[in-house]
Amino acid sequence: MAEVLVPVAFALLCWWFGTGAVLWLVRRPVVQFSLIRLLGTLVLVLSLFTTYASMSEPGEVQAYLGFASVILMWAWHELAFLTGWITGTRRVALTPGAKGWRRFSESTRVVIWHELALLGNFLLLLAMQQGQPSHVALCTFAILWCMRLSAKLNLFVGVPEVGEQYLPGHLRYLASYFRQRRLGAFFWLSVGGATLIWLWILHEGVMAAESLSVGWVLLASLLGLAILEHILMAFPAPVQKLWSWAMARDGARDRAGRIDEPVPAPPGVVVVKPGKATSI
Repeated sequence: MAEVLVPVAFALLCWWFGTGAVLWLVRRPVVQFSLIRLLGTLVLVLSLFTTYASMSEPGEVQAYLGFASVILMWAWHELAFLTGWITGTRRVALTPGAKGWRRFSESTRVVIWHELALLGNFLLLLAMQQGQPSHVALCTFAILWCMRLSAKLNLFVGVPEVGEQYLPGHLRYLASYFRQRRLGAFFWLSVGGATLIWLWILHEGVMAAESLSVGWVLLASLLGLAILEHILMAFPAPVQKLWSWAMARDGARDRAGRIDEPVPAPPGVVVVKPGKATSI
């Protein structure tokens, strides 16, 4: 039982703390972003070395190392995006009334550099993987990448809960690209497909119970959490309370503990509030 519970708990902790750490960091004053990006990039470089080390041979230690290294790597991408460093060629709200190809084009342009950075990272991991026996790190990144792309497409197509509350103040304009609507076929197809893969992983794990690897459990746990995140798009749930310590404020806090006004967005950026958009 321990060989299952320990990696499940490890994956859960990485998901909870990693998400919270990113949410906390991107809510620091904007003047701190340069330092955050520098430190994050140093962690990224370190994670590349530890990821390569984890690929050298199969084993429990290598599985945990590869999984944790990719979580740190992924956190860098989230920080780069949510601090507004690597986003896209468009940095304003969706054109009012934009539909069809225009909406898709503007939505793509708003995240294109981020998507290309993820693609480049995957190709780098693929090159590092050649001739190496452990695939936990590569598969961890692949799950994160595929499920994040699925989440973005669902936000584009439309879901009941778009999660705009997770956006820091300087990126509130991104909420204009989300569509809030009843669940459609794409949601059920994406969640259903991911669930079938997850059930297959569980089946394979049960069939190989005596030789069940830590890496297999870590990957199954991560995919299960990603499916859960999709399901939360369908139902109102106060899941942000899980990270209340990270989302306490969006601005600068003075020594007396008061919350200052959020740092103003750069000129030309559109701040989107529920139900309206206001240009600064």
